[in-house]
Amino acid sequence: MFETVELGQKIDKEHYEHEIKRLRVELVNAQYDLRRADFPVVIVLNGDDRQACADVLNGMREWMDARYLQIHALGRPTVEQLKHPFFWRYWRRLPRKGRIGVFMGDWVSRTIASCLQDGIDDATLALQLGHIRRFERAIVDDGALLLKYWFHLPRKQHKKRLKKTKQGGRRTWRIRPEDKLIYEKYDEVLKLAEHIIHETSTAQATWTLIEATDRHYTDLHTAETLLISLKRRLEAPPPATPERAHKIKEQSPAKVREVSKSVLDTVDLSRSIPWGKYRKELDRHQAKLNRLSSKAARKGLASVFAFEGWDAAGKGGIIRRLTAAMDARDYNIIPVAAPTAEEKAHHYLWRFWQQIPRDGRTTIFDRSWYGRVLVERVEDFASETQWRRAYDEINEFETLLMEHGILVLKFWIHIDADEQLRRFQAREDTSYKQYKITEEDYRNREKWDDYVRAVDEMATRTSSNGAPWHLVAANDKRSARLEVIETYCKALEQRL
Repeated sequence: MFETVELGQKIDKEHYEHEIKRLRVELVNAQYDLRRADFPVVIVLNGDDRQACADVLNGMREWMDARYLQIHALGRPTVEQLKHPFFWRYWRRLPRKGRIGVFMGDWVSRTIASCLQDGIDDATLALQLGHIRRFERAIVDDGALLLKYWFHLPRKQHKKRLKKTKQGGRRTWRIRPEDKLIYEKYDEVLKLAEHIIHETSTAQATWTLIEATDRHYTDLHTAETLLISLKRRLEAPPPATPERAHKIKEQSPAKVREVSKSVLDTVDLSRSIPWGKYRKELDRHQAKLNRLSSKAARKGLASVFAFEGWDAAGKGGIIRRLTAAMDARDYNIIPVAAPTAEEKAHHYLWRFWQQIPRDGRTTIFDRSWYGRVLVERVEDFASETQWRRAYDEINEFETLLMEHGILVLKFWIHIDADEQLRRFQAREDTSYKQYKITEEDYRNREKWDDYVRAVDEMATRTSSNGAPWHLVAANDKRSARLEVIETYCKALEQRL
């Protein structure tokens, strides 16, 4: 593979200075056009020549307006980063639409370093490469322009570089210890790199291999390919966006039309528990949860909750009883509303990756990433293509959390339409609850059957052995609260 770029390419200084001057002008213009575009650019700089990566990284600051470049030169993960899933630090740094993010020390270089330093086996490597392909596909499918560069130093030049590194040449201070490892294990790195490049090259995210023997050639070739890719994407017609009908129907009690049998029909909504028994059971379950959650915090076991359900189903009441048994220092509650302008400028999972807890902590999402296949699907905020591919993206997201050791719990809090209407009316009659009810709540009742279909497909396509959906009967709020706490206790017991 690498022999195809070992051509001894060289460019004289005069030609280089003439061309780089032209490229700088065009790149800056393209960068300013990008600021008005509806997609981000992600650039990955990697290779067996780490010095070339650093040189190109510095060159980019000169070729373009550095104020609108997000540079991420990442080394070994910090202690804090190791307490989160592998892709956490990369998702958090993805650029917003209209911006360029440059990564030196990306997910591929980290994987190579793990192979060289930790000796991960072939099965683990294959699993990791699958995660890399799905991560890259997710950001590309969302619209990102992903450009991946591999800078290759031929064997002869490599020997000279290694000698200078050992002797402490004038530029070797720029080479980090992990970079030296690549120079010292050159043959092993090339064999591994060929395999990884082959496995992670796709039509939408291919690798560009560049010979790094001559600095002028490396810079010009990188700048030229970057400009061509950027201009081609800027000149392409924008993708079609879903059109949303803004018709608001007259408010009326829900008319539940007949739909085919769904997974929600299996929920026994007649379940209830007397008040006296509920108080005793709640005290017992909360005491147990307090012991288990404290132990989980000490042992570094993290938990992530995803609460979904009908409006007025009682999610807030369940969360209050759940957290009443936990140390406030160990959990965080994230109420998920409509995305902000900043969140809309990123992949829809970006805002959830920001909140993934470190080891030993718990994050509770009141509404979650499942909004993509629920409200965004039903209300036409996402195109059919977008919400259909979200099932695989969500499964991958949860798999990454679980592989890191995070306990993932997903609850759909279920009530029937009559109970929902009764609770809406009760809210209107209660002064301190009136803020909870809006015209939007009544309008959503008109689409009850559409949400039933969406929930049915969601539960079917995203339930797994490690993260099943728990469908909780909540016509009786007391039994629902106990069921959620008991489910969490059982999950903690099993893991601890």
